[in-house]
Amino acid sequence: MNWAYFGILFYDRKESIMTIEKEGLSTAESLRKTRTIGKFRCHNPTCMERIQPEKGKKTAKCPTCGMEYRIHWVNPNLPRIRGPVWDTNRKLAEAKLKEMGVT
Repeated sequence: MNWAYFGILFYDRKESIMTIEKEGLSTAESLRKTRTIGKFRCHNPTCMERIQPEKGKKTAKCPTCGMEYRIHWVNPNLPRIRGPVWDTNRKLAEAKLKEMGVT
């Protein structure tokens, strides 16, 4: 048998390959089914909400946590986060710290 050791778990490579062959899909092809086009996840680790910006907009705001991001459009249907909008996120952080009583 062709076993691989990953931490505590043992993984049978042959069984994994057979599973993929049965379905007829590579790993990349099977993951493609779950891909969402036109959306990205919020980078706030406590949120991770999917954000769907309006097409062509330069910024998008997370409806759940309020974080705002600058967007780059790879093509007309594929947005990517360039980075945070610093003024908005600084105000959110200051408000949260004030709420927690930290000055």
